[in-house]
Amino acid sequence: MIEDNRSAVISGEEDMKLQGKRALVTGGASGIGLAIVQRFVREGARVVIADVNEQQAHEVVDQFAGGVGLTIGDVSNLDDAERMVREAVAQLGGLDILVNNAGIETYGSVTTAKDDEWERQIAVNLHGVYRVSRFAIPEIIKTGGGAIINVGSIGGLAAVKEYSAYGASKAAVIQLTRSMAADYAEYNIRVNCVCPGPVDTPMLRRACERLGGDRAEEIKKMYADATMLKRVAQPEEIAAAVLFLASDESSYITGVALPVDGGFTAQ
Repeated sequence: MIEDNRSAVISGEEDMKLQGKRALVTGGASGIGLAIVQRFVREGARVVIADVNEQQAHEVVDQFAGGVGLTIGDVSNLDDAERMVREAVAQLGGLDILVNNAGIETYGSVTTAKDDEWERQIAVNLHGVYRVSRFAIPEIIKTGGGAIINVGSIGGLAAVKEYSAYGASKAAVIQLTRSMAADYAEYNIRVNCVCPGPVDTPMLRRACERLGGDRAEEIKKMYADATMLKRVAQPEEIAAAVLFLASDESSYITGVALPVDGGFTAQ
């Protein structure tokens, strides 16, 4: 069982929005997922990270000195998804919150993308959400309800060049979010989707390097300039939106796809 060491981590914060809650965060070892884990812990939650990168995940968990648990696997694999949820529930003693954050990003149009890239994109970004949710929802029902937050993308809301597979996978996640919200409202489970714009993560940096080579910073500025606020987001800003949707402060919100994109989709 994961140790409840919130007092040491939070250093006396009084208004903890997730106090006593138990959360599973997929893809929690880096980028947006890591920021979500850090924020959840500060807000009083006990968290299990599910990640495919075992070494990186262990390094992250070690930083929390027993306050965060870990399960390793591939969200797109049905057996892994079932096992990771089972292991998370065993470590936490139940489940109140699921964050489906794990995702990958490839580039290409319908005519330039490779079939295996398309298949892998859909497998991780869409099947992963479906499969982890499939096993997590019965556990959340057992606790009397809770919250599920799927991480989508502005690529699922607006047309972005060279994003055929990624955009399709994220658009499907948005619709799956709505369907899940309708299906499980009677069990007091709220299901929402956060749709980030460009975020300063290793994934964005890799994308900039791939597209621009030694012009990576120029490409990053191009992403920033495409938003109203003329900057890319920090992972903590996405985590703040996820926290809101996970907490009781959003108790009357379900089935929503919330852009956190610096105004990109409002233009």
